[in-house]
Amino acid sequence: MQEKSVYAAHEAVQRLINEVASALNRWKEENPPHDYWRAPLAGVADASDPLFLRLKQAVGPDHALPRDLLPSARSVIVFFLPFKAELAEQNEEAGVFAARTWAESYVVTNRVIHAVNDHLAAWIARAGYEAGTTPATHNFDEKRLISPWSHKHVGYIAGLGTFGLHHLLITESGCCGRLGSLVTSMPLSATARPDREWCTEKAGGECRACVVRCMYGALASTPFNRHACYEQCLRNDAHHADLPLTDVCGKCSCGVPCSGTRPGASL
Repeated sequence: MQEKSVYAAHEAVQRLINEVASALNRWKEENPPHDYWRAPLAGVADASDPLFLRLKQAVGPDHALPRDLLPSARSVIVFFLPFKAELAEQNEEAGVFAARTWAESYVVTNRVIHAVNDHLAAWIARAGYEAGTTPATHNFDEKRLISPWSHKHVGYIAGLGTFGLHHLLITESGCCGRLGSLVTSMPLSATARPDREWCTEKAGGECRACVVRCMYGALASTPFNRHACYEQCLRNDAHHADLPLTDVCGKCSCGVPCSGTRPGASL
């Protein structure tokens, strides 16, 4: 007889959103004046979902499976911290380099993702289960620029959204934001994936705004030129040299129809 999930799908997502929001709000109270985010989103994937195996082709042969991170894995929790609209506007208007606020938000959000993971892991432990966490970033192969655990691909499996031409995940709250994830032995009902593309261009419409927004040629060819993208990220790091590592850009996600919401969400 199959073990029942601790929470039904909708209940699990709402409980997770509440826990992520609680951790986020506590962090903001303890670290003023940083407040870059809107209300978080969350999703759940079954650790045995066959799409995880397909990531070894879609991402790289060394992409981890949930049970590589936690042998007792039953579920994968993914959360999205969407940025406030003014942050995207400032980055859009900043010219060649990433806006100062965009760079600062990157550094701060890395810390927030760590805090959220710690909060969720403690919540899971109190319920009698295990959790395995991974870094927010900087765990990728510096030659291939490929991570052994892709938060955005895992976010797709967990039903948080679909990929745009910019290779970012378009969620209900857009693509401007950051993803975090962790693996747990807690059995949770998986959330459903979207049944259609949320990228206007991929859905058969006309957009390509993200391609136009990229000034560095990374999106001008197929496949995506990840090395051209990362070269500009490193230029931004040098431009904001007084900050910790800020290998970011984000121009393709700012000032486009999917920046803060999924296109057609209000239809």
